[in-house]
Amino acid sequence: MWMDIWNQWKRTSLKSFVSLFLVGLILSVAIAACGGDSENAASTKNPEASPVAANKQDVELTLVSFAVTKAAHEAIIPKFTQKWQQEHNQNVKFKQSYGGSGSQTRAVIDGLDADIVHLALALDVSRIEKAGLIQPGWEKEVPNNGIVSKSVAALITRPGNPKNLNTWEDLGKDGVQIITADPKTSGIARWNFLAFWNAAIKSGGGEEKALDLVTKIYTKNVPLLTKDAREATDAFFKQGQGDALVNYENEIILAEQKGEKVNYIIPEVNISIDNPIAVVDKNVDKHGTREVAQAFVEYLFTPEAQAEFAKVGFRPVDETAAQTKELAAKYPKVKTLGSVADYGGWNAVQKKFFDDEAVFDQIQSQKR
Repeated sequence: MWMDIWNQWKRTSLKSFVSLFLVGLILSVAIAACGGDSENAASTKNPEASPVAANKQDVELTLVSFAVTKAAHEAIIPKFTQKWQQEHNQNVKFKQSYGGSGSQTRAVIDGLDADIVHLALALDVSRIEKAGLIQPGWEKEVPNNGIVSKSVAALITRPGNPKNLNTWEDLGKDGVQIITADPKTSGIARWNFLAFWNAAIKSGGGEEKALDLVTKIYTKNVPLLTKDAREATDAFFKQGQGDALVNYENEIILAEQKGEKVNYIIPEVNISIDNPIAVVDKNVDKHGTREVAQAFVEYLFTPEAQAEFAKVGFRPVDETAAQTKELAAKYPKVKTLGSVADYGGWNAVQKKFFDDEAVFDQIQSQKR
């Protein structure tokens, strides 16, 4: 009898054990399934939670800029990447592209996958905006209406200035050969053209006098138009072409730092060359790089980054910094400084001077 009871108890215990085991197994599966559903639900609820640059150990930014900013950016980028790595434990790598501002603008519109553009003139950024890649109001997203670097136009001559060239009006003299870039591909070339026009206007002449000056310069005295500012510098210094070079002041200061002996003048009637920067909204959202791209752009306005721009020849965008003795000696104040705003802004300037069949094309047609 006791043996029968014992056997029955064992069978009951075994069934209980198996039942409990199965219940535990089912609960484990259910809990795991619930956990997976929670993750999926979170991903569905917040699409930004997908693996983007913010969640990666390494992130890559593409910076597209005009030719003469290269030296500044190559000094600034390592400082930014070190700072970002320390603060966010994330490595930032940069792909960099440099060239004529107009050419760079077209490349971005045509598909060059820029996260950030630093260009020679606001008109180029506006073109990218019109192409739907940058949101309106980009200039309000950062300090100084987006202007991150500044310069003025410089007149460079051969040693001893044998042609006695001191003003922009002097470039209209007979027998003078001038090297400058092409306004169709280069931002500095448009600034140069505007510097000549501005000089005639600010010296008391009207538009007729201004048109006469730029026509003499471009039809008689410019033997070639280079693609960008860097090519213009090389043509003058390395190839020995021309009696005078018109270029950014910062490009000339950089040439001096590289050992070139440069004879140059900053004409007292000049133009403020203002270079904007912007995040390319469509691309940073596609790449998941908005946070780091915006941080880099903002970093460029810091005293640390602006000091690097100043080292390679750009005038400080911060007027208080420009008042220091060191910078005042390096960048003498211009007596009469015009701006693109004096001529209605870049949209008006582009339409009047640089659109197809506008003033510049009309001048060039006289050269043929």
